[in-house]
Amino acid sequence: MKKIVLAIDIMGGDFGPKVTIEGVLMASKAYPNIKFILFGDKKKSKDELQKISNLKDYEFVHTNESISSSEQPVNALRKFKKSSMRLGINSVKLNECDGLVSAGNTGALMAISKFVLKTIKAIDRPAIAALMPTMKGQTVILDLGANVECSSENLVQFAIMGDMFSKSVLGIKNPKLGLLNVGSEQIKGNTVVKKTFDDLKKMNSKINFFGFVEGNDINKGIVDVIVTDGFSGNIALKTAEGVAELIFTFLKNAYASSLISKVGYLLSKPAINRFKTRIDPRKYNGAVLLGLNGIVVKSHGGTDAFGFSNAIGVAVSLIENSYVEEIKKKIENRG
Repeated sequence: MKKIVLAIDIMGGDFGPKVTIEGVLMASKAYPNIKFILFGDKKKSKDELQKISNLKDYEFVHTNESISSSEQPVNALRKFKKSSMRLGINSVKLNECDGLVSAGNTGALMAISKFVLKTIKAIDRPAIAALMPTMKGQTVILDLGANVECSSENLVQFAIMGDMFSKSVLGIKNPKLGLLNVGSEQIKGNTVVKKTFDDLKKMNSKINFFGFVEGNDINKGIVDVIVTDGFSGNIALKTAEGVAELIFTFLKNAYASSLISKVGYLLSKPAINRFKTRIDPRKYNGAVLLGLNGIVVKSHGGTDAFGFSNAIGVAVSLIENSYVEEIKKKIENRG
């Protein structure tokens, strides 16, 4: 089993060390081959560090500097050079760590990662990729907000990165890839999307291109990878989160509406729990900044320890499958 050294920004997220350190402890049980290097404020983490006192394979790098969720990316890049996030990313650059996991400021994480690690040669822009639940399992969707406007070349690069991500994290040998559009017909869509369709069609010997998919196809599991620009991708993601919250609210209100409904809830509770487990967002936590010369995983800031440990699991999958090296090979052999 390959030994992995993972950098953890323990100060990021809504709950900081309280969640991130507990997440590390959970992940250490699932992945005994990880050595953790924790970056953060030792004084503010004192109580939480006691929980991992029996964890043998970890180091702590102290800094009293951290980046808040409201900090502008430019300021984070210029002024917080000794922050827990920056030091963790630096450790990946110096090959001291195989990757970084942070629940911190997304804009700052992207800006600092791109500045320090740089993009892979022939990749113009990094993209944010994550997993979404479907009727058949999970699908990868990218970009989720890093690039509001994209060229057809950007989208083709996202397709290559998404293809490799699906192979590395989901273990799918020949992922089926779809291009998000306003319709499935070839005559629909803007100029960029149509050009991307043509370019991906030409790459069918190297990428299993399905064609156009629509918004209502995302959760059907028709394809394993969905490619889009960051504007559309972010809207799709936030819409899905909002619909999930709406469904839970409707269910809660319906079951609380009468005594008979409450009895019905007790009878159907096992099925409801299975439903909640199936779409639990914590299971899909861990968005990846693809296209960089290093592994950087962004955990949702509001997740709990279980969710954070899953983000660590995403990083482990990418590292074990040599994701960065494989992307470089595929880009070089693109044709």
